[in-house]
Amino acid sequence: MTSDLTPSLADALAGGTVVLDGGMSNQLESAGHDLSDELWSARLLAERPEAVTEAHLAYFLAGADVAITASYQATFEGFAQRGLGHEEAARLIALSVELARTAARQAAGTGIGRPLWVAASVGPYGAMRADGSEYRGRYGLSVAELERFHRPRIEVLAAAAPDVLALETVPDADEAAALLRAVRGLGVPAWLSYTVDGRRTRAGQPLEEAFALAADADEVIAVGVNCCAPQDVEPAARIAARVTGKPVVVYPNSGEAWDPGARAWTGRTTFTAEQVTAWREAGARLIGGCCRVGPDAITSIGRALDGA
Repeated sequence: MTSDLTPSLADALAGGTVVLDGGMSNQLESAGHDLSDELWSARLLAERPEAVTEAHLAYFLAGADVAITASYQATFEGFAQRGLGHEEAARLIALSVELARTAARQAAGTGIGRPLWVAASVGPYGAMRADGSEYRGRYGLSVAELERFHRPRIEVLAAAAPDVLALETVPDADEAAALLRAVRGLGVPAWLSYTVDGRRTRAGQPLEEAFALAADADEVIAVGVNCCAPQDVEPAARIAARVTGKPVVVYPNSGEAWDPGARAWTGRTTFTAEQVTAWREAGARLIGGCCRVGPDAITSIGRALDGA
C-alpha cells in the first residue's frame, strides 16, 4: 500500500479532484514497443517490465496522481495460451502492481510532493479473448461463470496491495454484477467503470440500471465510464452521480475509433482539456484518459483542473 502518511484515495476524492494517467498502450508504442500480440501490453510484464515502469513514470511526471497497472489483459487463461503456468502467471499479475509502485517511488525521488496512488486494472472477460468483444459484452456466460473467471486474478491483484482495484472497460451490466461479487471481502476498494455508447452500456443496457448495481456496494468508491468517446462522458457522469451518489470516474479515449479487423485507429481526436471542467461539474472526481491519450494531455487536464 501507500505510505501511512498518504491519504486513502477515497479520502482524497472527498476533498477534491484526482488526475488519472492516460493510455498505457499508446505510451508503450510511442517508446517503440510492438503490442500487436494478443496479450497486448501484458506481454511486456514478462519481456520488458522496465518499459512498463517507464510508462508509468512518464505519466506521474506529466501530472497524474494515479497509475493504472498493465494488468488489463493479464489473465491466467491468456498466459496459459502462451505456455505459462499458474504460478508464473500469478507472479506477472502481481508484478504489474509492483512496477507501478516502483514508478511512484521514482517519481517521488524527483521531488514530487503530492500523493501518488496505484490502481490495479481488472479488464473485462472480452479483453482476454482479444477479439473486440469487450466492446460488445453478451459473452454467453452467466454471472456466476464470469465471477469464477474474475475472482482468481482479482485475489492476486488485491494481495499485491494496490490502493484501489480498477474494474474498467466493462461493457455489460451482467459482467459488472459478477465483478462486484468478485471483489467482496478482499479489503481493497474499487471503482467500476463502464465503456458506453451514448446513455447505454455497449451491451445496450440503460446506464441508470447499470450504475444502480454499484449504488449500495460498500467496496466501490467511484463509478463512471472509460474507453468511450469524449462526448459521451458528461451525460454518463451526471447519471452516475445521480443514481449512486458516489464520486464519478471518467477517462475516455481520444475520440478516434478502433477498427478490430484492421487493428488500427481511425478518425480524429476530439479529446480536449477544456472538456474536463464540464466533467467535474457533472460529478467527476477522478479524471484522466484512456486509449490514445498521452502524457501531454494529462498535463493539460491537470492545468485545466487547477485553473478551475
